[in-house]
Amino acid sequence: MKTTICAAAVLAAMTLAPQALAHQKGDILVRVGAATVMPNESSDDVAGAGEFGIDSDTQLGLTVGYMLTDNLSIELLAATPFKHTVSLGPMGDIAEVEHLPPTLMVQYYFMDSNSKLRPYVGAGLNYTTFFNEDFNGKAKDAGLANLSLDDSWGLAANVGLDYQVKDNWYVGASVWYADIETDVNFTLEGNPVSINTEIDPWVFMLSAGYSF
Repeated sequence: MKTTICAAAVLAAMTLAPQALAHQKGDILVRVGAATVMPNESSDDVAGAGEFGIDSDTQLGLTVGYMLTDNLSIELLAATPFKHTVSLGPMGDIAEVEHLPPTLMVQYYFMDSNSKLRPYVGAGLNYTTFFNEDFNGKAKDAGLANLSLDDSWGLAANVGLDYQVKDNWYVGASVWYADIETDVNFTLEGNPVSINTEIDPWVFMLSAGYSF
């Protein structure tokens, strides 16, 4: 009898206890995880040697969002600097470039605030700034010098989902796409050259998050 009463009391306490809601109006959402940038690059022909190639890179990703309503948020994507090796046809690797791609998004979360699983979609604006652009020794020996890349503004979109694991903690995964287009400027044997290049990367992120 005592066991039955105790079990009933525990069940009642669990039923009446307030449950932490997942992503509700006024929450600040912070995610930290691994972000991988995979360029989908194309460029004008470079002095008859073909198009630029750009490799992938993984860095620490960070997103900070604010829930305007239970279903609508505004969110900023940031990361530690991504570093890419640039190649050119038969020459192989010719340069290294770093960039930061902060992206501001408006996102819509499906389901309601009581749901542990919150899929979402978003759209917004990307700004990418390039720095530490440098040709390697092989490229310099071939007459390439003075490398610089113009900063870029473009549209962005993403899809993702969060799953609440305990109280304010959750795990998530997301896929981003950004329209990044730049002019790659350099000199070839002293002559100025500018090559229009589309990077248009896919960004994949696995993260752990907390809501305040």
